[in-house]
Amino acid sequence: MKVFALGLVAILAVFVLAACNSSSSGSGGAVSVGIVLPTKDEPRWVQDEERFKAALEGSDHTTEILFSQGSSAKEKENVETLISKGIEVLIIAPHDGAAAGAAVEAAKAEGITVIAYDRLITDTDAVDYYVTFDSVAVGEAQGQYLIDHASGSNVPLYLYAGASSDNNAFLFFEGAWKVLQPKIADGTFVIANSSEAEKLKDKPELTRDEMSAILGQVTTNWDPNESKNKAETHLTAVSNDLKGDVAILAPNDGTARAIADVFSSDPAISSFVVTGQDAEKASIQYIIDGKQTMTVFKDVRTLVTDAMGMAVDVLEDKTPETTGSYNNGSVDIKAKQTDVIVVNKDNVKSELIDTGYYEADEFTGLE
Repeated sequence: MKVFALGLVAILAVFVLAACNSSSSGSGGAVSVGIVLPTKDEPRWVQDEERFKAALEGSDHTTEILFSQGSSAKEKENVETLISKGIEVLIIAPHDGAAAGAAVEAAKAEGITVIAYDRLITDTDAVDYYVTFDSVAVGEAQGQYLIDHASGSNVPLYLYAGASSDNNAFLFFEGAWKVLQPKIADGTFVIANSSEAEKLKDKPELTRDEMSAILGQVTTNWDPNESKNKAETHLTAVSNDLKGDVAILAPNDGTARAIADVFSSDPAISSFVVTGQDAEKASIQYIIDGKQTMTVFKDVRTLVTDAMGMAVDVLEDKTPETTGSYNNGSVDIKAKQTDVIVVNKDNVKSELIDTGYYEADEFTGLE
C-alpha cells in the first residue's frame, strides 16, 4: 500500500507540474502560435501579452506566450520550447535583433512561419514577415516636434537613443536625425552631449557605423536608471550656456521620464521640451502634469491585430497582406506597417481616452 500511495503522489505531482507550466489559451492539444516577447519588466510588453491572449479568444487556434527577460539565450530556449509544442507560426519580438537569428533559423528548419514583431531580426533569411510601426516615422515625429517648439537659435540639443542591440533604436535615430540635421547645420540647435554627433552635424545621412558611434555615447539601453545617470553626467559636464531653454530627444517614455526628472531638478535649466514614445500610462500623467512634453502613440491594439491576423492567414493557407518591405542585411522582409500618432497635452483626451485606450479615471488633472 505504501508503494501504491507513493506512486499515486508521483502521478499527481506530474499533473500539477504540467498544469503550472501551461500558459496556452484556446483549445487543448498542440500550440498553433508561439509568441516570444523580450521582457516582463516594461509595461509595453505586459500589455501586449494581454492583447495577444484576447486576440485568439473564441478561436480554434491556440497560443503560448513566453518572455526572454533580456536574455538571448533564454529567447532561444523559449523558441525551442515552442517548437517542441508543435507551433506552426512563431511571432517574436527579439531582445537582440542579430542574436535572434539562431533561434528563428531553428524554427524555420522545422517549417514554421516566422513573424518578426515590432523589432526586426537581422542578418538571416529565416524571417518570413515583419509587423511593425514605421520606426523611421517615429523618429521623424520626435525630431519635428523639437523643431516646432524651438525658439531662436543655438538651442542646446541633448540626444539620447535606445539600445545599440535593437535595430529599432537605429531606425528611430535615423528618422530624428533626418529632420533635425538641417536645423543643427543652420544653427537652430547646438549639440550639447555628443562629440560624435557634433563631428557629423553637416552630414544629412549617416552610415550605420556613424550612427553606431553616436549611439555609443548617448545610448540609454532602454533603461531608466542608465538614462538618469547619463543625463546627470551630461548636465554636470556642460557649462550654463548649454542649459537654459533646451530640447531633449528621448527615445521612449521610460527614458523620457527619467531624463525629465534630472533636467527639472537642475536650477540652470529654465525649460525643456522632451520627446517620448509608447504612450505609457505613467508618461500620460507626466504629460498632463507638464513634466513630459509629448509621446509618439503606437496603438499596440492595431499591431497585435495585424500580427495575429497574419498568423491566422498562414494557419488557414492564405497569403498575408503586406504594405512594404525592410532589408534586414540578408534579405528583404515583407512587412505590414502601422501608423503612429503624436500625443501631447492638447490631444491626449481625444487620442487616448475617447478612443478607449485608457480610462479617464486612471489619471488626475485631465481636462
